[in-house]
Amino acid sequence: MDINFSPLQELDLSSYGIENKVYIKRDDLIHDIISGNKWRKLKYNLKHYYSINKKGIISMGGAYSSHILALSFLCNEYKIPCILLVRGEETNPLNDILQKCLSYNARIKYVNRENYKTHSWIAKLVSNSFSEYFFIPEGGANYYGIYGCQKITPEIKIPFDYIFCEVGTGATFSGIVSSLKQSQNCFGTVVLKGARNIQEEISETYKSLTEHPLPSQFIMSHDYHFGGYAKNNSSLIKFMRQFYKNTGIKTDPIYSGKLFYSLVDQLKTNKLFQNKTIVALHSGGISGIKGFEKRYNLKIFN
Repeated sequence: MDINFSPLQELDLSSYGIENKVYIKRDDLIHDIISGNKWRKLKYNLKHYYSINKKGIISMGGAYSSHILALSFLCNEYKIPCILLVRGEETNPLNDILQKCLSYNARIKYVNRENYKTHSWIAKLVSNSFSEYFFIPEGGANYYGIYGCQKITPEIKIPFDYIFCEVGTGATFSGIVSSLKQSQNCFGTVVLKGARNIQEEISETYKSLTEHPLPSQFIMSHDYHFGGYAKNNSSLIKFMRQFYKNTGIKTDPIYSGKLFYSLVDQLKTNKLFQNKTIVALHSGGISGIKGFEKRYNLKIFN
């Protein structure tokens, strides 16, 4: 697929009383379905798949995962057999994301939550039952996913001091941190609740995959999870609506909404960012809004 670089746009936050030069890297505009960093994390995984002798791709994610949606779409485009290990039990009717995955000819196998979070159980399942498939971990968080995300910062042709990104599996965060110039830093907004060990886990994963330590040019914040992954929080929804009204940019309640809330809050309150040039990565996730709205019976944007 021919997918171009994402544009860099100036972001006017003067309505929040923010005077910094702020830019937004619009990875949300990369593709309607393979939104944002999903394409970056899957691009080189797909190239690797074609270099090995496997008959399909298997990966994993939650029932509202934009990763499994993007992967099933890509596999359908390239006629690659696709199996998805989905966390939890099957529900009827299926949500919008899973319906789309099936429409893209993916096969779904549900895995109970206890087994899903046990890496050894997943590895054994894949080895015993799907050995002919190339395994991509949750969120595309492997060497090829990180390598794809290392391409983000070289696309930013202006000098900047800090780049803000959200932290889920850590692949995008690792790719960005490991490709910064010495004078640059990353602010990572953790979107998961209770993920206090995530910094150590990301650093260990990066070192095991690349044989290099993850640079220390970052700040990681646990203050903006809003109750946890995919939780409905009225303060966050209110912010997203106002942010859209002020900027014309839609965000999602799982990733980018939290990221831009942290951006505005930090630039307003933290003197560390005074007179600094900031870039915020909009990594997509918009495809998950419909399922979120249906789950909580609300409408985020009119």
